[in-house]
Order: sequence, then structure tokens, then C-alpha cells
Amino acid sequence: MGRTPFLITIAMVTVLWVGTAQAQLKASFGKANELTYDLQSGRYSVRYGDFPVISDAAAAVVINGTTYGSGDAVERTFSQASFSDAEGSGVKYTVVWQLNGGLKIKQHFYCYTNREFLMTELEIAGKQISANYMAPLLARRAALDTQGEVHTLFVPFDNDTFIRYEAKSLSDTANTSAEVGIVYDDKTKKGLVTGSLVHTDWKTGVRSAGKGGALTQLDVWAGYTDVAVTRDSMPHGIVKGDTVFSPKIFIGYFNDWRDGMEMYARAAALNGRYIAAWDKATPVGWNSWGVIKEHLTYEKATGVADFFHTEVPDFRNEDGTAYIDLDSFWDNMVQGGFRGDFSRLNEFVAYCEARGLQPGVYWAPFTDWGHRGRKDRVAEGSTYRFSEMWTRTATGYHDLDGGRALDPTHPGTRKRMEFVLNKLKACGFKMIKIDFLGHAAIESTGFYDKSVTTGMQAYRVGMEYLCDLLDNTMLVYAAISPSLASARYVHMRRIACDAWKAIKDTEYTLNSVSYGWWQDFLYDYIDADHLVFEQESIGANRARLISGLVTGPVILGDDYSISAPWQQHVKNWLQRPAVKTLIQTGQTFRPVEGNTGVSASRAFIRHEAGQTYLAVFNYRKVSTKQRLDVSALGLDPEATYQATELLDDSGTSFKQHFVVDFDGEGAYIYRITKEN
Repeated sequence: MGRTPFLITIAMVTVLWVGTAQAQLKASFGKANELTYDLQSGRYSVRYGDFPVISDAAAAVVINGTTYGSGDAVERTFSQASFSDAEGSGVKYTVVWQLNGGLKIKQHFYCYTNREFLMTELEIAGKQISANYMAPLLARRAALDTQGEVHTLFVPFDNDTFIRYEAKSLSDTANTSAEVGIVYDDKTKKGLVTGSLVHTDWKTGVRSAGKGGALTQLDVWAGYTDVAVTRDSMPHGIVKGDTVFSPKIFIGYFNDWRDGMEMYARAAALNGRYIAAWDKATPVGWNSWGVIKEHLTYEKATGVADFFHTEVPDFRNEDGTAYIDLDSFWDNMVQGGFRGDFSRLNEFVAYCEARGLQPGVYWAPFTDWGHRGRKDRVAEGSTYRFSEMWTRTATGYHDLDGGRALDPTHPGTRKRMEFVLNKLKACGFKMIKIDFLGHAAIESTGFYDKSVTTGMQAYRVGMEYLCDLLDNTMLVYAAISPSLASARYVHMRRIACDAWKAIKDTEYTLNSVSYGWWQDFLYDYIDADHLVFEQESIGANRARLISGLVTGPVILGDDYSISAPWQQHVKNWLQRPAVKTLIQTGQTFRPVEGNTGVSASRAFIRHEAGQTYLAVFNYRKVSTKQRLDVSALGLDPEATYQATELLDDSGTSFKQHFVVDFDGEGAYIYRITKEN
């Protein structure tokens, strides 16, 4: 009986509010924040303290081709119930829109007592629902409590085609970001984060526009496609069922937008992981695509293993090992293709293991590289022709990066995956780099499995099957792939597209770290791609190595089967105790700057107990002086600090400002401690 009077009271209040002109639902969350829902208009607002961050937001869906907005309801009621999940506990409020024809749409709000953000989602209940647009947040008034310049961040859907993040000045020209958006003032650091927390059915867009600190548009909707971003040449697929949910949407306003992005990533990570978490040390090692590429041979690969064994024996992770990873063209060692003799690969695996190294391999399971050839080619491990397995789109097929997309739900694709991956497992590989995964997430006019109707559903089917086949026997590393959706299925992901050795490669990679570092809270590790040093200046070499240290794991990429003079300083750097200590956690540094447009931050910082690490870069070939205020570094402006450079042990003390002189392109990485 204890809960019955409470439930009756709520029901009575609901009826009264629906019939009252000023009917409002008020719900608190966090320390002093409030969600207000107007049951007369179907609009809601969000306040942080006394400041109105979002005002009069609506919601909308498209069902069976007809658009319904939250203002179209003939009646609205609400209910509330306590809830507890992996994030915390609080009260879940559900507003029900009763539409003509008996259709009901529910908007759920999750208000946590111990979190400074809330979540919302839409639910459509009926019979044979078909929807490809669900927008839990459509606001024409939102604001930051700031007078400074406001930026809106473009977040790419994936890391293909050398795409970049971009911090744009907020303007009347709308910016559309994939999965998550952030509007922020980089001077005060205040920021508003909105984005999807679940990526198994929908692709989500976040669109923002406005002037100054005032937004005239802030839309978050499931059903986003754009050929330049998601790579889709057709509209989003239709989600079907008697009950259809949007993804949960995160809404949070933060004093530091970087805290907000990390909080968002942590919340997204709690929404289900398919692969087991990585329980070994931070990966270090080598990948063949940096320099050797298509010239990969057994002799080259074992020569690199010899280099690791004899020349850099102290370049190991906390497990005392390193990965020697064969990229594309490992089949140069296989006579007869995938159906042929894998004995040479078995020998390579044994060669690595005899030297305390872990062998790695590469594959792109969802692409057909021979699609321009014979149409009757039969996929390995099956009786299906490749032409039967191609993903069909409104424009024909999906071709990108030279590969044609394979339908992840097709039995031919799945049998081929089983055939190849079981062979690689049998060889004894301990790491696999999987590539071009975005091909599996493309919207289609019809997948083989008719229960799969969207690109993200197909991606889930394909990646879950890949995880099932690997059965947690390998470190799984994603190269080109969807940025957020891949976190359920892999341990480690490359943060950007391919990068090699020049300062421009370092800057390109660090653009993604500058605005995507928070993905470290989604994955076990993010990675800066293979670090290549040959034929570059010492400054460029320093910058490329430090870009790896800033990102997390360190994967080399040169041809170490042959000796070269430049290797001497690299061998010294890699085996320094301070560098090894830095690598141990694999934690990604935060950007110091967030107003660099399509470029990278000049400085990155990582705070740990009792000390701070700071990396400073010069991406230009001319001399320059980088001056950083200690307040921007999160340090005490009244204290004096000691900075020790990790690659050469040089030191300096500073107070209030930290100044770094560059003769040209390069980088320095410091351990900073407070002087007594």
C-alpha cells in the first residue's frame, strides 16, 4: 500500500494540469537545475541555476510518411517513476502525446539527482510503425551565459577521406555535426553538449545556428544522412515495429566544455559494449603500412621483429611485449590466396613469439576490392558470388576508397568472414587491424536480412558477428570506421585517417585529437596511426612521436628491417623510462585550445596525481615562440613550477606563463611539478 497513494496523487495532478492553462511539469536534476515541460503547448525548457539554457523546445517524428509534432497532441499527460541505471539514479518523467487516430507518442526524460545533465528519448507506440525521423530536441531559443565568441563544432561521422573536425564561429549558417554537437565559448570554457548515446539503430544529426551567445536553432534528430559526412547517397533507412524508440539524447551545460564532452563519452560508454574490455597493457608496436606497404615480405616482417628484439629491447609495454602487425598485402606470403597455403604466416607468428613479440594482422571484412573484375567471382568460404553480396543503394552500389560495400547481413559475407578469420585465428595472431568499416554502415534499399532496415542495424549485425568469430582472442583495432558506433566492438581505434611522417601529418592527426580526444572514454585506447620518421627533420620526428604519446599507444611504421642513421635518436627516445611511464596509462591528453578552426591545438595537457604532462607543438617550419598562461593549463597562477622535457631531460622553472621557443617545426613534451 505504501506506493498506491503516491501513484493516485500523481494521476490526479496530471488530469488537473492538462485542464489548466498554466499546467507545467517541473523536474529538478543535478545540484540546482530544472526541466520544465508545458503540458498545454508541448514544449520544454532547461535551466541551469537561474540561467535559461534551452527555451521552448519541441519534438517531432515522421510516422508512415506523416510528420507529428509535440504541439499536435489533442491531449498530454505525464507520469513519473524512480529509476536507477549504470549512470546513477533519479526520476524518469514520461509525457504522452495523444494524437488523433489513437496514436501515442511518449517523450521520456531521465533526470538524475547526482548528474549535471539529463537524457531524453522518444517512443512511438502503435501497430506496424515505420519511422526514419525522430527528433527529441527542436529548439529555436538556446543560449550560453557568456559574452565572448561562441564556436560550434563539426564532428565527423567517421575518419575517412582525410576529413577534419572544425570549430566554427557560431553564425546564421547552420552547422550540422554527426552524433554529437557542442556549442561553447573557448575563453570562458562554458559549453552546451547534445548528442546521441546509442548508435545501434540510428544515425543522429545535431544542427546549430545563431549569433553571439544566442542560438536560433538547436536540433537533435535521429535519421541523419549526408553523402559528405555519413557517406550515404540515400535517405536514412526506416525503423519498423509496434514500438519504435529514438536513441537516448544527452543534454548538458558545463562550465568547461571539455568536461562536458568527457561526461558525454562516459555516458555513451555505459550503453552496452559487445566486445570484452581490454585487460592487458597499453599496446605498443609496429605496423607495416607506414613505409613497407605493398612490398611486405616475410623477410621484411621478420627483419622488423629482429630490430625490436635486438635494437629496442626496452620498448615494451607493461606486459613486456610489443605487437608486430602485418597490414594489407600480408597475402604476399600466402600462395594461392585466401584458399591457399598459410604456412609462411604460421612461421611469422612463431618467429615473433620466440622473441617475446605479439603477431598482428589486417583485414577489411566488408569491402570487395575486385568489384571491377569478373562478376562471377565466388567469395572465399562460400558458394555465393561477390556480385550477390554487394550492398544495394538508391544509386546502385556503394563504392568508396576503391572498395565496394558488402552487405553485412548476407550469408556470403558472413561465411567469408568465418573462413578468413578462422584461418587467421588458427595461425595464432594476437592482434587484428580491421579497416573500411564504414562500408558496413551504409543505408540500403534492402539488406539480405529483411529484419535489418538501417545502416546502423547492419553495422551492428556485422560487427557483432566479427566479435563472435574472434571470441576475444585478439586485440581488435579499428582503422577507418564510424567514430562513435565502433566503440561497442573494438578495443582501440585510430582517431583520424592515415598519417605518416611530415609535420602536416602530425597536425592533421592532432586536429582530431584536439576535438575528439574525449573518445578515449569510449574506447580502451585511441591511436595516432603509425609513426614514421625517415627522411624528416629532428623537429618533425619529435612532433610525430609526441603526437603518439599525446594520443595514447605508440605504433611505429618505418622499415626497420634496414638500418639508417636517423634510427639512433628514435631508439633513444623510445627506451627512455619517462616515455615508458607516460605510455603506461594510454590516456589521451586534453587540448588547451578549442578555437583553431580546421587546425590543431598548439598544446595538450594531462593531469595526474601530483604532476602534469604538457605537450607543445609548432606546426610551421619557421621559428616561433609559444606563450601559454598557466590558468589555461589548469595550474595555480601564484605557484612556481618545474618543467622537465621527457626526450632530452632539459628543465626550466616558470610562473604565470610558460614560454617555449622553437627554431622551426617540432614539439616538446614536459613533466610539470610544483616547486615547494
